[in-house]
This record gives sequence, C-alpha cells and structure tokens, in this order.
Amino acid sequence: MVGKDCIAIASDKRFGIRNQTVGCEMQKIFQINDRTFVGLTGLASDLQTLEQKFRFRSNMYRLREERDMSPQAFSNMVSSLLYESRFGPYFSEPVIAGLGEGNKPYLCGMDLLGAQVHTDDFMVAGDCTEAMYGLCESLYQPDLEPDDLFEVLAQCLLSGVDRDCLAGWGCVVHVLTPQGVTTRNLKGRMD
Repeated sequence: MVGKDCIAIASDKRFGIRNQTVGCEMQKIFQINDRTFVGLTGLASDLQTLEQKFRFRSNMYRLREERDMSPQAFSNMVSSLLYESRFGPYFSEPVIAGLGEGNKPYLCGMDLLGAQVHTDDFMVAGDCTEAMYGLCESLYQPDLEPDDLFEVLAQCLLSGVDRDCLAGWGCVVHVLTPQGVTTRNLKGRMD
C-alpha cells in the first residue's frame, strides 16, 4: 500500500498445506536493500529458492555497480528471472515495494511468468485476494502518513485473514519511509 513518501508491505505468518497448519512463523516478506522489499506468495520451497536467487543477483549487482539496486531495476530483474523459467515456472507471485528516486513510492506485482503490473495505490496477492480487494478499496485513501498507512494496512490485513481459513496466525507489517523501516508484528486469529 502506498502512502505519502512512504510505502508499506504486509503478510500473514501461516505456513500450511491445504487445511493443515504446519507453522506459524513463516517469513514471506524479504528486505533486499534499504529501499526495496519483496513479498512472495505461493509454494514454500519456491519462495525460499526465489529469495536466495534474488539475494544472489542483488549482491552481484551491488558488487559490480557499487550501489544498491533501485526498486525498478529489482522488479525488472525479478521479471527476467521468472520469465527465464517459463516452461517450468516457480509457483510464486512476487510483490515488490520500495522507494525510488526522490522518495517516490514504487509498487509492482507479477504473475508466475514475470508479467509486471504497476499501481500507485495498493496491490494484493495470495490466498484471500477477493476479500482483501474490497477491504483495501473501502479503507484506502491517497497520501496517508506512515502511521495512518500502517493502521489502514493492518486493519485490511487482519480483517482479510479473518475471512479466510487458509490465512492468519498473526501478521507482520513493514512501513518504509526515507528515514528507515518500521516493522510491527500483529496478533491475529490463532485457529
């Protein structure tokens, strides 16, 4: 979700196989550098593989270019990596959130083949997208301050996972501002 010179990304913590919960501390959001986050949904083994590949390519870019990858460059790299394996795709839909030049919020989502979708308000991916779209559309307002952005995103996520039995076990919300990152863990439905 995009705010005024800030951006927030959130996910639940449930790791499950269909209706069976295996764990309740699953990391689905990864910080690539000081200004870029990636959220991954889908098959857990593909999430871990993709995160390692993203980190490797990001580190190689940092070594070659002597600077961090911008969110735009990172999303192009992710799109290229996903398209390379289009005949045996990774079952994951990445969401990239970050602050670009001039602290302009950047939000990009992809399908499993790397087709990019850019937006300037909010994006949802994962299990309960139908419920989340309605909640985000009703609660989102443009140019939210970081604290208000956190509150809106937290309410959307908690309400969304309450409507879906395949999500939950708490949530994590990262708010990225030019001053840094604020990470908050939320308690949610635990059943």
